[in-house]
Amino acid sequence: MAVPRVLLLLSVRPEPVSFAQSVCGLLGAGPNPGPWPTHCSLKRGQLILSDRPFPEASARLPIQRPPFCPFAALALQPLAPEATLPTNRGVDLGVAVLVQSSDQTVLLTRRTRTLRVSPNLWVPPGGHVELDEELLDGALRELWEESGLQLPKDQFSWVPLGLWESAYPPRLSWGFPKYHHIVLYLLVISQESQQQLQAQIQPNPGEVNALMWLGPDVAAAVAATENGTETAALLPQDLPPSVP
Repeated sequence: MAVPRVLLLLSVRPEPVSFAQSVCGLLGAGPNPGPWPTHCSLKRGQLILSDRPFPEASARLPIQRPPFCPFAALALQPLAPEATLPTNRGVDLGVAVLVQSSDQTVLLTRRTRTLRVSPNLWVPPGGHVELDEELLDGALRELWEESGLQLPKDQFSWVPLGLWESAYPPRLSWGFPKYHHIVLYLLVISQESQQQLQAQIQPNPGEVNALMWLGPDVAAAVAATENGTETAALLPQDLPPSVP
């Protein structure tokens, strides 16, 4: 098995999580999607999680999963004979970076429709964290690779926001999962305005086919819609026509 990227400290020492195990479930999650507070050690290229404090923990972050998480569903039923889940892999580590401009807009990118995982989906820039790579460095590298945006380290601040248990395909009805990540979301607050940042962007056409900056009203409107429900009555009336 490759070097484990996500480990759980549930007893004496950290143990790697196998691909088919639900990380949220092992941390004591019930049937709800969460979030649940989790103690984390954000080491170079590795994440250690626990449901209780431990000496190496550097942050206490919420962890969450979608209500249709396939690993949660698999934990509640016997594994079908035709299930083809990897047996020699653990859970991978990913990072997503929410870049906020000085005038409080946030960057989203749309993945190209030719990508194998989550094509044509609006997401923050991000991706896989390399082995022995600091999590912030991985986030900034992915930001640069996808958008061409490089942030000088003396012109931004950052803070970890939370963790997301991610699978692809995202629903068991779409097939057995082939990818399993814990994604760390980072908020990176730039000292530059949206206009200044936009002037530096050069999207990678192999990964990104569109981008947009969300203002607070649009971001709140997106967050107000959960699991595909309609909340038109709650949305401001002056949103761009494409948002509702």
